[in-house]
Amino acid sequence: MRRRLSLTMRLTILFSLSSAVVLLGLGILIWLAMDHHFANEDYVVLGDNIRLIQKIAGEQPVEGLPTRLREMVEHHPGFVAHVRTAQGQGVYATAGFDFGTGLETVARLRPGEDSFVWEQNGQEYRGMRALASAADGKGGPLTVVVAMDTEIHAHFMHAFRKSLAFYITLAAVASGLFGWWAARRGLAPLRMMASRASGVNAHRLDARMPVEAVPVEMADLATTLNAMLERLQDDFRRLSEFSSDLAHELRTPITNLMTQTHVVLSQPRDAAKYRDVLASNAEELQRLGRMVSDMLYLAKMEHGITLPNEETINITDEVRALFEFYDALAEDKGVHLRLRGQARIVGDRLMVRRALSNLLSNALRYTPKGKGILVEAREQPGIVTIVVENDGAEISPELLPSIFDRFFRADKSRTRAESESVGLGLSITQAIMAAHGGKISVESSAGKTRFILTFPLQAR
Repeated sequence: MRRRLSLTMRLTILFSLSSAVVLLGLGILIWLAMDHHFANEDYVVLGDNIRLIQKIAGEQPVEGLPTRLREMVEHHPGFVAHVRTAQGQGVYATAGFDFGTGLETVARLRPGEDSFVWEQNGQEYRGMRALASAADGKGGPLTVVVAMDTEIHAHFMHAFRKSLAFYITLAAVASGLFGWWAARRGLAPLRMMASRASGVNAHRLDARMPVEAVPVEMADLATTLNAMLERLQDDFRRLSEFSSDLAHELRTPITNLMTQTHVVLSQPRDAAKYRDVLASNAEELQRLGRMVSDMLYLAKMEHGITLPNEETINITDEVRALFEFYDALAEDKGVHLRLRGQARIVGDRLMVRRALSNLLSNALRYTPKGKGILVEAREQPGIVTIVVENDGAEISPELLPSIFDRFFRADKSRTRAESESVGLGLSITQAIMAAHGGKISVESSAGKTRFILTFPLQAR
């Protein structure tokens, strides 16, 4: 498998390429500006020489022009000139210079175009053309063609290109080294975060990312990672507590079963004794079966198996049906059941009935004789609220945050209540509310405890 480049190396390459491109563009711009400057200087010199030739021609007859032009050209090294009459007769031409290619270039010039460039024998020349008039007017207008070689400028530009290439290469390498250093230094907080994250394990979930010590761009990442670690630590703590609680809850009935079975098998017993032990074992097995069933149901609820059926549910009808079911138990305990208000929601009927049943069963367990239970349903803007309120002892404020935890009991001694509750009813109710997009909360004050169910008014 091809090895991937590190982020530091990618930033270094990108920085080097960017610097090289910028420097190369700047070098080309400078080179073009210098070449344009030299060309302008050459054409200025050529223009001055043309004006000098025009002045000489205006002061001399055609016959005297060659001598004067020869003297002028000799005082300007690298400068050549060619003068001819309108009939094409040559008046003057720099000795030893072949004007053939230059004159062909002149012949191809468009009207109004007076400057030109041509190459001859590997040398570049810049030239200009103009008209002049001799003092005696013979031969009509004279065509003047002047030129100069660019060897000096070309030599300078060649040396400049070499220096420029060397400087760009050196600058790109230096920029790459600086970019590597900057990338390493800039990514140091990320490596620090990776080092801390690598040290997180089941025994070290309290490690956190240094939000204040990292740049602003990484602060959000550090905050997000800290929030994730906080959730993981909380979930791991709850899982550890759940495992401990589960082991305790299962150990008690299993120990009872084993103890009673060993005792009854230790010596012969009569049939009645065996029946009593079997009946007691059946109760323990029934409790175990109910606990396992509730745990499986809760696991399904928490893993996305939600709302198998959706329909419109009349909360008033469901509560009345539950009142009929619990009526005998309430009458036996001397507890009054009351219903107030009405509302409709969209959800799974069996799940909603189970949630309400868990709350009513819990309320009946803790309501003193002669007191009452009130179920109130009301529709509000955007939500439906169902309140299950019972009279009785208040729940301690420090216990309220844990009341929906699995196997929670206010009695820390873990003695079983007479209802044989396994401590999963409120956890299941909370999961049912989450499946419906709602929530459950609890309040306990002034001798009353209220469980508040909040459903969204519309189906999700």
